[in-house]
Amino acid sequence: MAHSPASRHLLVVDDEPHIGLVLRPFLEQLGYRVSFAKTLGEARTAMRAQPPTDGLLLDLHLPDGSGLDFLRDLRKEGGTARLPVVVLTADGEDRVLREARRLGAALVTKPFSPTKLTQRIAMMFGDAEAQPDEPSSEPSPGQP
Repeated sequence: MAHSPASRHLLVVDDEPHIGLVLRPFLEQLGYRVSFAKTLGEARTAMRAQPPTDGLLLDLHLPDGSGLDFLRDLRKEGGTARLPVVVLTADGEDRVLREARRLGAALVTKPFSPTKLTQRIAMMFGDAEAQPDEPSSEPSPGQP
C-alpha cells in the first residue's frame, strides 16, 4: 500500500538527544511524523503502539543493549521482517556493518549531513530518487 510522506511514521532510536533535535525539522518539513526512543525498551514499546511504525532510524549502541540484536529480532517477526531500517552508527567495524547490511538495513555513519540523511530516509520509503553524484553517507562541507 503506497503512503504519502505525511502518512508515514518514522521511529528514531538513538540515545543522543541532539540527533532527534537536528533531524526532526528536516523530516517534518517533508511531512513525516517522527517519534523518538532513547532505549531499546522504549523502542519495543513504540513498535507496539499506534499509529504503526513505517520505518526506523536505528543506532547500534544503546544504553540497554545492541541495536543490531534489536534488528535481528525485528527480522524474525512477520510484521517487521521487511520494515525499512536505516542504521545510524559511529561503529566502523566491518563485521557489524556487514551484519546490518545482511539484515537489510541501509547504513549511514556518524558524523552525517542532516540533509543527506533525510534524503536517504526518503529514498528508503520510495519518496525520492537517489542522487548519483551525491553519496548519501558523506557529510557535506561545513555540516556536521
